[in-house]
Amino acid sequence: MTKRQFEALVERALRRLPRAFKDKLANIAVVVEDWPTDETLAELGIEPPDTLYGLYRGVDLTHRDSGYGNVLPDTVTIYQGPIEEDCLDEEEMAALVRETVIHEIGHYFGLDDETMERIEDSDA
Repeated sequence: MTKRQFEALVERALRRLPRAFKDKLANIAVVVEDWPTDETLAELGIEPPDTLYGLYRGVDLTHRDSGYGNVLPDTVTIYQGPIEEDCLDEEEMAALVRETVIHEIGHYFGLDDETMERIEDSDA
């Protein structure tokens, strides 16, 4: 899949976020990178064969106060290589991209991994 096609999957996932969440997104950039760097994986304590599909970097909404402002955008990075590597077809890739986008946007709203796993498990 080309980077442009993959970016279209990410854009579609963002468009499909519920309006209540989309309307609250501000000062956030969503980017696609090929692979996480070795430094990023080491920083997060991720060792092969584990990998990373996405990453949120920034100050989540629950930690912002009246002094927050005039800052660079928070960033959600979606990693194309690991997602492509772990998916059998485009349909599976689109589902994993959507799940990853939702997960990383969840961090923007202040949800931690444990909370999101509980939410995902209750939806199953």
